[in-house]
Amino acid sequence: MGINRMTIIGRGAIGLLYGSIAAATLGSDVVEYVMDDERFERHAREQIRVLDKPCDLPTVRGKDAHPAELLVLAVKAGSLDAALDLAAPLVEPGTRIVSLLNGITSEDACAARFGWEGVVPAVAQGLDATYLDHNLRYSCPGHIHIGAAEKTAPEAVADVASFFERAGVPHIVEEDIRHRLWAKLMLNVGVNQTTMVFGGTYGSVTTDPEQVRCFVAAMREVRAVAAAEGVTLTEEELTGMFELCASMAPDGMPSMAQDRVARRPTEVEEFSGTICRLGQKHHVLTPQNAWLHERVRQIEASWQG
Repeated sequence: MGINRMTIIGRGAIGLLYGSIAAATLGSDVVEYVMDDERFERHAREQIRVLDKPCDLPTVRGKDAHPAELLVLAVKAGSLDAALDLAAPLVEPGTRIVSLLNGITSEDACAARFGWEGVVPAVAQGLDATYLDHNLRYSCPGHIHIGAAEKTAPEAVADVASFFERAGVPHIVEEDIRHRLWAKLMLNVGVNQTTMVFGGTYGSVTTDPEQVRCFVAAMREVRAVAAAEGVTLTEEELTGMFELCASMAPDGMPSMAQDRVARRPTEVEEFSGTICRLGQKHHVLTPQNAWLHERVRQIEASWQG
């Protein structure tokens, strides 16, 4: 099937980044952001800016949304179930579904709800988008990596890739998307949690000795757990992730560091929570991730005081 419109649930940094690129390339009518009634009322009067310039992107209530041709989920892990509930009336037999959530579990949740045929596993990587005070800032849009799971319909990946190509959305089609998802998890486990705990940025996490040590140690534990899960992540890939962060805007912040600034719940369970649970399953020690998990939870608890 041909895809002519992208339905996005999640109007944060990643959702705005790729939606605004598609709208700038093909026109705003190819993008539709969908919210539940409560969020729609809360955000209705916001003036969104992209790179400091006003940006008007169509946003509708769920009951007013078009059927989804390409559904892009760009919410945090804690909001996934609600997003799937919101999406359910919009999903049709030919709908293609791309989840840009961090971690390695959201595709399974999408498939459990809608079946694997239309689910195209994906991960956004290499971007440095920051969304604060209704302003999206970025210097590098990165790429959306997509690929087929075992039960994904063969034509689904081609449909999504064709739309992204026409819409100017940077993307890469992967032969082994599971490997790419684990590689991104390795990066997130290191950079997101370290910058959150230390109140850091891309600049500090790649230059401050203690942050560098924490960043690298957390990623090495992911390598060990991934190997136990049958996924080989190399030391060269780990170094590449570090160098990628070092190339980003020094004052930029990954999502969990932004969560600390905004005092929002984090995705720590998708990161160190996943690694510690799988480490226990395979008898792999994960002390750095255990420490990060505890510190993040302590910081979150302090916001309630």
